[in-house]
Amino acid sequence: MSTAGENQNLYDRIAALRETLTDRLAPQLIQNPQLADALTQQIEDLLTQVVTADTQTPSPPDGGLAELIGIGNEAAAKVSQTRLPQGVENYDEQVASERILAVADLYYLYQHEKIGIFRAVKKLQELFNAGAVRLSTGDGAYGLYRFDRRSVLRYTQKDRFQIYRRVLGYTTIKPAPSAKPNPQFHVLFTQFINNVAEFWRDKRISDVIRERAFDPSFGSIATVRRAGLDLRNNLKWSSYGHVNVLRIEVLQLLEEAFKILGADDVKKLFGADNAWDVIEEVMLRYFNENVDASQRHRMAVAGRTIIRWLGQKYILNSSRAEFEALLREIADVVEEWLTSAETLGIAYRGHTQRVVAFEPRENGHRGLKSVEQG
Repeated sequence: MSTAGENQNLYDRIAALRETLTDRLAPQLIQNPQLADALTQQIEDLLTQVVTADTQTPSPPDGGLAELIGIGNEAAAKVSQTRLPQGVENYDEQVASERILAVADLYYLYQHEKIGIFRAVKKLQELFNAGAVRLSTGDGAYGLYRFDRRSVLRYTQKDRFQIYRRVLGYTTIKPAPSAKPNPQFHVLFTQFINNVAEFWRDKRISDVIRERAFDPSFGSIATVRRAGLDLRNNLKWSSYGHVNVLRIEVLQLLEEAFKILGADDVKKLFGADNAWDVIEEVMLRYFNENVDASQRHRMAVAGRTIIRWLGQKYILNSSRAEFEALLREIADVVEEWLTSAETLGIAYRGHTQRVVAFEPRENGHRGLKSVEQG
């Protein structure tokens, strides 16, 4: 375990090394900014190795207190000879990948819930049971029968809305007992998406106006990383409980509902070409609602991809070149999400109006005062 003097000497030598390299390689660093990034990364890796090795050294039973206060044979003659711990494990190193992936699926489900898929199937069930539609022996009719008989075994609509409220902060339903809503999710999610989109827009501008078009030295990765870490931490603490099993069950339910809506006899009933046409027709005819199916579905797919990206360790990478390469995976996805969200008035891009605080009644969400079981 290093002493205070050894620790001071280490950082003084690191600083001297940086100054020497910068002085000797100044012309090359100006011509090739990637060289500066590579040198910085190598020095950081070297320092990390030294610190890691130091933290693995067993500490004395008293933690070094005796030498610090001058008791016993190990008493230090100077303050610089006392043991200096390096600190504790970095907070953001722990990645709860499974729970974050579950939240990604939950976000996907919420957007389809907003489209009205389950409401459309429930309405078809009512019409089918009342004999008000010309469905009898087709795949859609049989699917509606089985969908209805299994309803007692599934999470109810109220259960789903309560979990959306607790994890994502969406819907206006009262959370389950002892649960708290998560109003920060939408703000942090939108902020992260805006930071990623802005980073790549700045990068594209740099590609146009600079000579070295592929030089990965323009734009700040620090803001993107910090926004991503804040969002990931929020998701980590809001994703405990039965989120994992609920999203599996509801994804199965969504698949079953879509098969019913895409059955030939159901499509023929509404003169539709596909399941999406059936959903839009049912919502317009029986609920008098023009659903934004295209935008919501795009937000569902893009949002799930973005949150899944956060579930990996990419956000912890401090190397600019590597981080940019990993971030490129969601470069176009965030723009798609932003474009769809702008259409719905849920988010805006730019510096003056980057985040829209989520208010259920003002962001395209119809308030839920009472929820029927189903």
